Amino acid sequence: MSRSRKALIRSRVSPRLLADDRGATLTEFGLISPVLFMMIMGIFDMAYGMYTTAMVNGAIQSAARNMTIEGATLREAQVDERLTSQVRAVVPAGATIDISKLSHFDFNDVGRAEEFTDTNGDGVCQGGESFVDVNGNDRWDANRGADGIGGARDVVLYTVTVTYERLFPIYNFIGIPNEATITGSTVLRNQPFDEQNRVTRTGNCP
Repeated sequence: MSRSRKALIRSRVSPRLLADDRGATLTEFGLISPVLFMMIMGIFDMAYGMYTTAMVNGAIQSAARNMTIEGATLREAQVDERLTSQVRAVVPAGATIDISKLSHFDFNDVGRAEEFTDTNGDGVCQGGESFVDVNGNDRWDANRGADGIGGARDVVLYTVTVTYERLFPIYNFIGIPNEATITGSTVLRNQPFDEQNRVTRTGNCP
């Protein structure tokens, strides 16, 4: 647009109208509000995740301590049920709660794979290679822990995984999953109420 045409337009517009800036704040807020709302939802989503994680870890610690005493196997289901109810009190309805308990002979076994004879050096247990079946389930495992809480003096890895739908629709704007997953775990040793029993055998990989 030429300078003369701009001058013509200004001459036909009331100076009072040109000086009127009412509504400018509303326009500016309309421009920044999407970013502001996403930041607020993100903060609330992160805070809720941190709160839920703290509550889950607290429930795990309490349940794990109850699992380490003598006779815990007789009330294992009750302990799991109590932990589940505590977690459900703080997570949205419909959340899934998965509880895993793996027993080990000692702390050094936690998270370790079962040993095997790697004949061809490929790092994979296969082709009839022999392995030490530490957990006694007749197959090679990348985690040598046995299902359950074990017996006296055994080390138990107690893990709880919670999956729930996010409370705030932040995922629609920044491309994150609709579901959030929280995992908490603890490792404790059972009380020495009896002699520790460890029986290992060998097997062959398929």
